[in-house]
Amino acid sequence: MSVNPGMEATGGSTPKALPYFVAVSQILGLTVVALTGAWLGLYRGGLAWESALQFNVHPLCMVIGMVFLQGDALLVYRVFRNEAKRTTKILHGLLHIFALIIALVGLVAVFEYHKKMNYADLYSLHSWCGLLVFILYLVQWLVGFSFFLFPGASFSLRNQYRPQHIFFGATIFLLSVGTTLLGIKEALIFGLTKKYSMFHPEGILANILGLLLICFAVVVLYILTREAWVRPPRAEEQALSMDFKTLTEGDSPSSQ
Repeated sequence: MSVNPGMEATGGSTPKALPYFVAVSQILGLTVVALTGAWLGLYRGGLAWESALQFNVHPLCMVIGMVFLQGDALLVYRVFRNEAKRTTKILHGLLHIFALIIALVGLVAVFEYHKKMNYADLYSLHSWCGLLVFILYLVQWLVGFSFFLFPGASFSLRNQYRPQHIFFGATIFLLSVGTTLLGIKEALIFGLTKKYSMFHPEGILANILGLLLICFAVVVLYILTREAWVRPPRAEEQALSMDFKTLTEGDSPSSQ
């Protein structure tokens, strides 16, 4: 019997390469978070809420929430392949809501800082993209909760919406990474001005951070788009799905 090179011989087992790619994604994600903290600590004075350092809360929170935790939430269905689907679904939703809360703290920090310093709000491309992405992310979570966690949507409606949910989830993640890159560039141009073109150490560190952000996004999207790594439905989940469809739409399994 021939076996897909990325899969074990047993149907429900974990693909051989998947754990390695997940491990790489976590190493990259944690490195991105650590490097963001190092950048802010070494070159921007660190973190504080009641001083001019309040601004630094913004980039750290956005990287943790809108990049690292959002990316991990997308991977939940690839990593937890043999757990009950409802448990996996709840974890997926919780990681997204933690990401939203942390990102909201980052937004509050930057708006309060601008107010204290009498700076204008929402004039840059980064700020426009950032607010748009946050709103899209919030709407995506609310709609996803309504369809997949709240017991109101019918079986067919869930199936129709699922591809859109997956598409917009990956799109919002990519937009989050792109907006973060815009923010890094904006911070370097404002903070370093002409020093940036002279290979200043801060600029080099932030450029490396940007490259690692791209690598993290590429690995996450690679894991998500491998068809062989999609979580296989368990037999009891398929039976429950048929029962749910019968209850919500009056269809019988024999009619399928």
